[in-house]
Formats: sequence, C-alpha cells, structure tokens
Amino acid sequence: MLKGKVALITGASRGIGKGIAEAFAKNGANIAFTFASSVEKARQFEAELSAQYGVKVKGYQSDASNFAAAHELADAIIADFGTIDILINNAGITRDNLLMRMTEEQWDEVINTNLKSAFNLTKACLKTFLKNRSGSIINMTSVVGVTGNAGQSNYSASKAGMIGFTKSMAKELGSRNVRCNAIAPGFIETEMTGALNEDIKKQWVDTIPLKRGGSTEDVANVCLFLASDMSAYVTGQTISVCGGMLM
Repeated sequence: MLKGKVALITGASRGIGKGIAEAFAKNGANIAFTFASSVEKARQFEAELSAQYGVKVKGYQSDASNFAAAHELADAIIADFGTIDILINNAGITRDNLLMRMTEEQWDEVINTNLKSAFNLTKACLKTFLKNRSGSIINMTSVVGVTGNAGQSNYSASKAGMIGFTKSMAKELGSRNVRCNAIAPGFIETEMTGALNEDIKKQWVDTIPLKRGGSTEDVANVCLFLASDMSAYVTGQTISVCGGMLM
C-alpha cells in the first residue's frame, strides 16, 4: 500500500508510534522516525525493521517541540531519503494534575510537546509537500480532545487543538493535493497502560461498548488507510479508534 513512500513518524520508539512504524514498513514504506532519549533502543528498532521488511529505516534524536530542531530534522530526512511523503505527528506526553495543582511548567510542557510540535513539523515539511503537490499529514489526537477529562486539562486542550489544526490544514492545503486528517485513539493497550492497576483498567474497559482495550495495530491500520491512496478523497476528518467510547 505504501511501497516506495517515505514516512516521518514522531515519537516512534514505543507505543502507538512504534506500531505505526511496523505497519508502514510491512506495507513497503521507508521509515524516518524520531525518538527522545534511548539511542540504543532506537538503533535496535532500526535494525529490526530494516531486516524484517527490507526497507530503509533511520531514527533521529530530535525534540519535536523545538521549532529550529524540527526544520533541521526535515532537512536531514530529505538529504537521507530524498523526500517526505507522509507525516505522522504522534509525539506526545502527559503531565496529569487537577488545574488547582497544575504548574505553569506542566501546562507548557504538554502544550509544546503535543500541539506546538504538530505546527513545527507540518511547517518544516510543507515546502516538500507543496513542491510535490502530494502528501498526507496525520495528527494523533485523543478521545479526551473531544470529551475533556478531569485532571487532564493540559492534555485535553493540546489534543483538542490538534483537531482544529487538522481541519485548518485540510482547508489550506487541499488545493495542492495535500491531505490532513486526525486519529483519536481511546484506551489503547501500550507499555504505559500496562503499568496501570488492574482495577483501573477494568473500569476503563467497562465503559467501552466493545469491552476491550484497543491495540497499537488497531490504530496503525487506520493510519495506514489515511496515509495510502485508499483515502485519496478523505481530508479534514477525525476518526475515532475507541471501541465505541465516542458515539
């Protein structure tokens, strides 16, 4: 589905980002991905993906929330891969707290990492997309960007912002055949959720009509659709991958 395409995936050394990278490589895409800290883990992931699927894979240690770093990253990827066809703005963090206890630093860190990073990377890749008159941008939002969530005002605001950003980019870039969509995952089972108490996980699952948590593969499959020509007439949309939490 993506043979010969070049995909840039931010925050792909674990969790949903890693699942997307694996699905894309399996479908023939060359993978450029970013990671925050673990160089050894990233190099191992590079080698595994490349050996298993025979595609070009390279990880870049980069801070997506830094405007200059995002542009340096895009330049480096174009030098290494020749172009960028797909951008997945997946990098994200949580710093949960009730607003009365939330610090300015906790607010700024989440907004910068989750929302400003989408601006930074989209801006950095835009010249290439416009020159190619082609491109697919996929922003990873969240169900709490739609519903809100107590104790997550910073995270919810950042994810709601990504939905508005997605719709605006779709309108700005559509005439140049550049599409922009968002995915809103619900309760997805990753390393992060694996650390949760079993009672808490059960409470989550009980609220889901499909009565299970989602997998990274569930999210990656929708991402694959939005990145491919199968969704050539889909832009400006937010697709929930949540087992029915949002209806």
